Amino acid sequence: MKLFKGSAGSIGAHMEGAAARYLQRAGLTLIERNYRSRHGEIDLIARESDTVVFVEVRFRRNNRFGGAGASVDIRKQQKLLATAHGYLQQHKLDCPCRFDVLAIEGDAQNIQWIKNAFEA
Repeated sequence: MKLFKGSAGSIGAHMEGAAARYLQRAGLTLIERNYRSRHGEIDLIARESDTVVFVEVRFRRNNRFGGAGASVDIRKQQKLLATAHGYLQQHKLDCPCRFDVLAIEGDAQNIQWIKNAFEA
């Protein structure tokens, strides 16, 4: 039996929705979903107090190949950093920010929140 029906995009949208709800329940304010620039995409952008939080949502059906959290490699980090820099410039923001990863394995009930997953 399949866990989810539909394309990979619909699974991704489902998991991003679950991640957004998870963060909102934790007290963060969602600012934007799927922010795109020429450098890449940021799945979720939120605020926690005065901090802008850039969130990468990663889903894996299982952890056979290192798990969801481990899949944010240095190339992905560099794309996220460049995209976040553009977002901050575009919105004229000068505030603290951080990069978090929400790793989802198996189903949307198994979420690991990795705060400060990497630094600029």
